[in-house]
Amino acid sequence: MAASDKTLRDDPPGVPARRAALRLLDAVLRRGQPIEAALHNATQGITHAPDRALAHALAAEVLRRLPDLDALIDSATRQPLPPDAKARSVLRLALAGALQLRTPPHAAIATVLPLVDGGPRKLVHGVFGTLMRANATLPAVPALPADVADRWTAQWGEQLVAAARGLIAAPPPLDLSLKQPLADAPDGASLAPGHRRIPAGSDIAAADGFATGDWWVQDLAASIPVRLIGRGRGRALDLCAAPGGKTLQLAAAGWAVTSLDISASRLARLSENLARTGLSAEIVTADALAWSPDVPFDAVLLDAPCSATGIFRRHPDVLHRARPAFIAEMAELQSRLLARAADWVRPGGTLVYATCSLEPAEGEAQLALFLANRSDYRIVPATTAELPAGIVPGADGTVRTLPTMLVEQGGVDGFFVARLARAD
Repeated sequence: MAASDKTLRDDPPGVPARRAALRLLDAVLRRGQPIEAALHNATQGITHAPDRALAHALAAEVLRRLPDLDALIDSATRQPLPPDAKARSVLRLALAGALQLRTPPHAAIATVLPLVDGGPRKLVHGVFGTLMRANATLPAVPALPADVADRWTAQWGEQLVAAARGLIAAPPPLDLSLKQPLADAPDGASLAPGHRRIPAGSDIAAADGFATGDWWVQDLAASIPVRLIGRGRGRALDLCAAPGGKTLQLAAAGWAVTSLDISASRLARLSENLARTGLSAEIVTADALAWSPDVPFDAVLLDAPCSATGIFRRHPDVLHRARPAFIAEMAELQSRLLARAADWVRPGGTLVYATCSLEPAEGEAQLALFLANRSDYRIVPATTAELPAGIVPGADGTVRTLPTMLVEQGGVDGFFVARLARAD
């Protein structure tokens, strides 16, 4: 719901960004939308780019620290505020600004009070003032939402939960995939051939090699599926391809790529990156559940839509959106997509299945179900030599990256990747 032009004109400086941040929180927590998908509507009418960026940063910081912010709020109220009360959300924004983004306390509260005009202004002002006078702080290591912590403890153990809490404390470093091994790129750590890791917040557009198209931003774990496909001269299909990092990898590795996605707007970003890097691919806007190719491919990559819980450190909204029912819904979609993709691989060809999820239902369990139904496919085990330093394949040859991996180097997103071969 966009603010009226009159509201935006009447708002004091700083308030429009807070209004937009409040809408983002509502979109994520009440409607289950991804924060990036909600950003355009939430910031309608805001023409100042820094205000749009501030709205996103505030909402993301609240989502990163939600359990701890709520614990502070509850410590300063006689009766707990309802979870969806506007006063609670406004206090979350004020506290995230003051305690995490270093906004002066007087500015942090002054810019949110207009959001509760006609409402509990006294309550909001009083709770915030009480916490500031008490020199309230947030813990160095954030808490995960209780349901997520319980689920991941049952699935992976307490060590993973502890590592995940450490990773969500701050935005992660940026990983770059290089078009060629010796391409011009910013200085940084290299954890795999054709990879560079640089600090979070780096000015990408101004970095060495950006304008000349020598690299693109892509998490190290997200580069693994194409690393397992390797170089080739045949035809490759990248399914559910947007925003396109894997298409760029495949094209740079010599494949003739068909890149398919249902979202035209997300494919537009891929087109821009293809133009910048000088790489080429055939782009198809279509629903993979309705589309079929004319001839089979030598390699098919299905990086399937999923709960995206593996990218929580970059997108903390997933921790509050990915409930068990949603995970089950995504797993059912993945099963349908995997069944179709398997038919589009030529005999003797390669199918790589991947998800950026930490849920076994979207990884190990999905693969077991597929193999039980398709005797014409077998796992081709990944090798340590094919993977980034510090990541090793599982006993069955699949790859599972976890928050416990590469912690000292800045961590890695959670992925599941399986390389399969179709019988001749």
